[in-house]
Amino acid sequence: MRVYPSKHGSGTSRPAARRTTVAGSGLVAFLLVLMGLVSAPALGASAAPATVGLGTAQSYSVLGGQTVTNTGPTTLSGDVGVSPGTAITGLSEITVGGAVHEGDAHAAQAQEDLVAAYDDAAGLAPTASVSGDLVGETLTAGVYNSTGPLELNGTLTLDGQGDPNSVFIFQVASTLITGSASNVLLTNGAQACNVFWQVGSSATLGTGSTFTGTIMALTSISVTTGTTVEGRALARNGQVSLDTNVFTPPGCETDDDADAEADADGSPDGEADADGSPDAEADADGTDADTDAEADADGTDADAAADGTDADAAADGTDADAAADGTDADAAADGTDADAAADGTDTGTDAGTTNADSDADGDDGSGQSELPETGPGAGAGALLGLGALLLLGGLVLIRRSRLQ
Repeated sequence: MRVYPSKHGSGTSRPAARRTTVAGSGLVAFLLVLMGLVSAPALGASAAPATVGLGTAQSYSVLGGQTVTNTGPTTLSGDVGVSPGTAITGLSEITVGGAVHEGDAHAAQAQEDLVAAYDDAAGLAPTASVSGDLVGETLTAGVYNSTGPLELNGTLTLDGQGDPNSVFIFQVASTLITGSASNVLLTNGAQACNVFWQVGSSATLGTGSTFTGTIMALTSISVTTGTTVEGRALARNGQVSLDTNVFTPPGCETDDDADAEADADGSPDGEADADGSPDAEADADGTDADTDAEADADGTDADAAADGTDADAAADGTDADAAADGTDADAAADGTDADAAADGTDTGTDAGTTNADSDADGDDGSGQSELPETGPGAGAGALLGLGALLLLGGLVLIRRSRLQ
């Protein structure tokens, strides 16, 4: 008996085979999406510019290449120096908060470090372009590039958006000129230590103006009469001229200083009392920041608590190092934290938590949240959802094909 094969070949119908193929394709697509999410960074993430390292030039308020000149009483918070030149004229009228380096090895090293910092800032990839006059602008952290001269004839606002580590870098191809009474204003956590002006030729700061940041000029810097600078004037090849100016340190409050040990109630000192006393170990009345840190409420015994049971506890138990019940000199209110305040919010370690530097709100004091990362961005989530739908459709088709 001769057996003839079916004209359709196998016993599986073509529609069913097509459904199986579609299902398989859905499964493959889903797996590819998962592989992409694992291997790629979260969508929407962007790298903030890093600060510019100044090396030994960081200690200078003013550093010139050929010379530094001064007219009238000028105050510098940091060092003043010159290299390879050796002359600082008008030095007798300068009040120098740091050291004077006239053509010495320290100034020579600072110039080398300035060259490196200048090149570093100039080589960064711009995040935005600027031109002309910056008056009235509000800028957030980034690298701003100008292909020509840049001016400021009013107020420029730099917005840190709550991040004390936000960095602002300006790449100026030629000159930087600010007008009289102009101003660089820092808001929302922006700090002068993180503002840098890389100038391709020379900079001139107008009379009576207020300038913020570190100027790194290829040629010269002229700071005219009555100008105040929160930062530095560093010239590579030319001179820095001063005229009755005040240079203050570029403010740079680190997370450790401002927030690393701050209580959840917002006290400025990391171990401040729960009532906001300015000293971490001061009495509840906050009247003695240093000498009576461990005294009880009536101030009669520097080591004894009101009930005599705790050498370090304040009478009301609110001291940042005191236990609420006065039985443990370093315990938090629940006895679980050796450095916690009575309200359990001290950053030394929150009451009942295991992280020695975390605030009650999850801030570890470094300015970085300790909450878990949220995972892929919205775009990645959409791709994941699409892959899931494809997989679900594929499974449905496979089930139908088997039933047929």
